[in-house]
Amino acid sequence: MATISDVAHRAGVSTATVSRALNGKSTVDPELAARVQSAAAELGYRPNGPARNLRKQATAVLALIISDVENPFFTAVARGVEDVAHAAGYSLVLCNSDDEPAKEREYIDVALQERVAGILLTPTGDADSAELLARYALPVVAVDRPLPDSTGDAVLVDSRRAAEQAVLHLAEQGYRRIGCLTGPRGVLTADDRLAGYRDGLRAAGLGGSDELVRRSEFRATGAEAAARSLLAEAAPDALLVANNAMAVGVLAALAELGRRPGRDVGVVAFDDAPWTTLIDPPLTVVAQPAYDMGALAARLLLDRIAGARGEVSTSTLSAHLVPRGSSTRG
Repeated sequence: MATISDVAHRAGVSTATVSRALNGKSTVDPELAARVQSAAAELGYRPNGPARNLRKQATAVLALIISDVENPFFTAVARGVEDVAHAAGYSLVLCNSDDEPAKEREYIDVALQERVAGILLTPTGDADSAELLARYALPVVAVDRPLPDSTGDAVLVDSRRAAEQAVLHLAEQGYRRIGCLTGPRGVLTADDRLAGYRDGLRAAGLGGSDELVRRSEFRATGAEAAARSLLAEAAPDALLVANNAMAVGVLAALAELGRRPGRDVGVVAFDDAPWTTLIDPPLTVVAQPAYDMGALAARLLLDRIAGARGEVSTSTLSAHLVPRGSSTRG
């Protein structure tokens, strides 16, 4: 894609002259303007409308890069961001990284090219992405996971403590072989929920081993395969599941095996998706304040853009357990 610098080089003028010529300024010599127009046509250059508007302060745009737009947790985060941004006169562009570092960097590049006012990001943990953001000093707030080395503001949830409470709840209901299905190694939310699971086992006096743990991507398909493996090889009587997308896969595996949640295998999953009360039995969940996370992150970002914030900060919100039928033996 041709840039304004490419046009300037082809026309033999400065980038300032290119900018004035393409914006129809009368101060540009007609001959130079013609050269610029010709060079732009030859290179297929098109002025960046959104970025030009931002430079003129005629509009404002934020980019939200999340890991999975299909996950109701991130849908709620996005709604919180959008409500705050819209009320402040900002538009929002939503991007889906699929937890892929290359795709994340691609969207960061696009956001930089479009000169958005700031970025809200659920980081993959990729150091190159963090370095790219730091290099351009663009206002950024991380949501759900911190940036590598905590290099920017972040809005998080205390997943570890919430996972511990979920395991203690299962133990109080009489379950003794409690397993855990969590996300990929190195993803903070996945690792924190596993650490909280182990904290809960210790607090309940149940010991625990890696035999009862499986990892997969934060999606239904991988979680279904992981659940089948865990149920066949380790025979847990309860499961802590790291998010609601994974819970769909776990419930599918239980149905395939003829095992009923609660009566046969206790189930607690992170995130209170709308469907969790519509199944039989309803799903016990760790409810995270997803909307509040998005709204707070947007307010922090707008403060950064306005220059109203000082040192980098981390805001950690609490989650709470919502007991339902999937974690009782009735």
